[in-house]
Amino acid sequence: MTSPRLPRRAVLRALAGFAMAGAAGGGLLVPVPARSAGPMARTQPPGWYRFMLGAFEVTALSDGTIDLAPEKLLKAPVAKTTQRLSQSFLSTPVETSVNGYLVNTGARLVLFDAGAGGLSGATLGKLVANLRASGYRPEQVDDVFVTHLHPDHVGGLAANGAMVFPRATVHADRRDADYWLNEATLAKAPVDAQAFVRGAMASLKPYVAAGRFQSFVADAELVPGVRSRSSYGHTPGHTSYIVESRAQRMRVIGDLVHVGAVQFADPTVASGFDLDAKAAAAARIDAFKRIAKEGDLVAAAHLPFPGVGHVRSVFRGYEWVPLNYTRLP
Repeated sequence: MTSPRLPRRAVLRALAGFAMAGAAGGGLLVPVPARSAGPMARTQPPGWYRFMLGAFEVTALSDGTIDLAPEKLLKAPVAKTTQRLSQSFLSTPVETSVNGYLVNTGARLVLFDAGAGGLSGATLGKLVANLRASGYRPEQVDDVFVTHLHPDHVGGLAANGAMVFPRATVHADRRDADYWLNEATLAKAPVDAQAFVRGAMASLKPYVAAGRFQSFVADAELVPGVRSRSSYGHTPGHTSYIVESRAQRMRVIGDLVHVGAVQFADPTVASGFDLDAKAAAAARIDAFKRIAKEGDLVAAAHLPFPGVGHVRSVFRGYEWVPLNYTRLP
């Protein structure tokens, strides 16, 4: 009596449920139970990225992201903004990075911007945790240079009224300090802007009290390898920093750009956060022109993490070229 012949597909399905086990030449077919996918992790790795600038070690630090609506934020026609977002495969709201940068010069540990701390919601305030994850501790930081005193740049300086960076001196342009740390500014500010002023005051207060806050006049050498360059407009004393080692330069440009998909193509487009839109646009245009000509590396507070790359001149505007991933020597 001959056995019935099974269809080929049935045979293949049956074999697919078994696996060979045992020693060579004497294995057994053992059933393998079906396995479902594991649960989604829904977490990101620590937000830090490290590279070398000459002899300096630079660590980009993520403070998290915040949703921005460019069609409302930017002073440009909504249709044009939407079109440029679409060309970059973006739609509103845009999840926007908040970045800081830690530079180890070999002699000093210098931080550029301190993140939002607890001033801007639960999706921000992660810079210190990422600094720790990168192998450093807040108490090792010697200097904090802030590009300006908005809450997402200074909120991480203090927690519960105490200094987060207890040995550090905090530095800011005198124009920004005179504006944001002034009771007269608070008295004149619209209700919806008063939180910005109070946030700056609270964040700087323990450093001022400890004699660890220093303001500087524009375009000064601050510590070896670091100098300031005024880029006023976004705030009265908004400052960029030039970090240089062995003829390699990086410009920390703060909030000269918020929405790269729009403002590189047209740097005249201002942001609703700019206190002086005309001056901010002029500072952005000047910076892009210089950076594109000189080929400097750029570190930007609100470009997608790690926010480091180059600016290239194209047609009538500019283009952002992210830094190539590199291993450390």
